[in-house]
Amino acid sequence: MPRGREDRGLFPPEERLNVVTIATSHPGDYGCHATRWSLDDIAATIIKQEHYRDMDRSTVWRVLNEADLKPHRSVYWLNSHDPDFDAKAREICQLYVQAPQFYQQGRLVICCDEKTGMQILERKHPTQLVQPGKPAKREQDYIRHGTRALIASFVVPTGEVVYNLGETRTSEDFAAHIAHVAEHFSKIRHYDWILDNLNTHWSLDVCRVVAQLCSIPINEKTLLTGAQRRAFLSDPSHRHVFHFTPIHGSWLNQVELWFSVVSRRFLKQGDFHSASDFEQRLFDFLEEYNHEYAHPYRWTYTGEPLVRATPFSHTRRQQLHGRAWFSPRRKTYERLLYPSRPYRRKAV
Repeated sequence: MPRGREDRGLFPPEERLNVVTIATSHPGDYGCHATRWSLDDIAATIIKQEHYRDMDRSTVWRVLNEADLKPHRSVYWLNSHDPDFDAKAREICQLYVQAPQFYQQGRLVICCDEKTGMQILERKHPTQLVQPGKPAKREQDYIRHGTRALIASFVVPTGEVVYNLGETRTSEDFAAHIAHVAEHFSKIRHYDWILDNLNTHWSLDVCRVVAQLCSIPINEKTLLTGAQRRAFLSDPSHRHVFHFTPIHGSWLNQVELWFSVVSRRFLKQGDFHSASDFEQRLFDFLEEYNHEYAHPYRWTYTGEPLVRATPFSHTRRQQLHGRAWFSPRRKTYERLLYPSRPYRRKAV
C-alpha cells in the first residue's frame, strides 16, 4: 500500500488540517523565531502542541504537497494604495485604445520615462560562442566604463521611439527631451504624455518648456508646489497634456515594455570596449529598431479588474501538458477550491 494512504489512516483530517493551519500562519504566532517555515520547524511545533501527536517531516511534506503549499517560497508583490487608481488607470487605458484614431486626427499619445544606470561593461576575456549542446560562456570578471541614462518616448500608435542619451537625468535633461520630441513631431496639434510620478517630470523647468511650446504665459509664483505644477501640466486646455500614472502603477506606462526589449536584446550580454563604443552601438541599435522592428503594442488591460478568459481546469491541463509523471486527475484541493466555472473576457 502506498505510504500516502497509510498517512491518511494514521492522521485524521483534523491533524492534517492543523499542518495546513501552521504553514499558512506566521512563525512568530507559534513561538518560532525563524522568519519562514521549514519542515523541521512545523514538525517541532506539532510536537509542542499537547493535543496533537508528533508527525515526521516526510509526512508534513506530503500533507503540504497535497494542499499545494510551499511555505519556504515567497515572491515580491507591489500594491498601489492610490485612492484614484481606478480613474487614472481607466483614463490611460482609454488613451491607448483611442491612440490610432487620435493619430489620424493629429493628436499623439506618447509614453515617456528614463532608463538609468545602464552599466558599460567590458569583459576581460573573450566570450566563447555558442556551440551545439553548449551555451555561450562569458567570463564573470569585467571592466566598468561608467553608466549612461536613456530618456525615451514611445509613440503608442506607431511604436517609434525618440530618445536622448546622457550621463544624467535631471529636470533640465527631461525638459530638453520634451522639447526634442515636440520638434521631432512638429506637425502634431495635440500631445498626450503618459508619465510616472518622478519629481523631474513635473519640475519648474518642465513647466517652462511646456508653456513655451503651448505659447501661453507662465506665472512662476503660482507654481511653487508640486501640486500646482502637476495641475498646470495636466490642464486639458493646453496643447501638451500630462497624464500621470497612479502611485506604484508605472507598469501602466507602455515604454516600460520597450525598456525590457532594450535590456534583453542589447544590455544583457553586451561587451563594450569604451563609453563611446557603447553610445555608438546603442544609437545603431535604436535606429535599426525604429526602421525594422517598431510596432504598436497590443494593450489588453482596460482599467477594469482582471477577468480570467480560460477556465482554471483548462489552465492546469495546459500547465501539466507533456509531463507524463503527473496524473491527469485533478488533485482534491483543486476540485474543492477551484471548481470549473465559465469565465468570460469582458469586451474592451
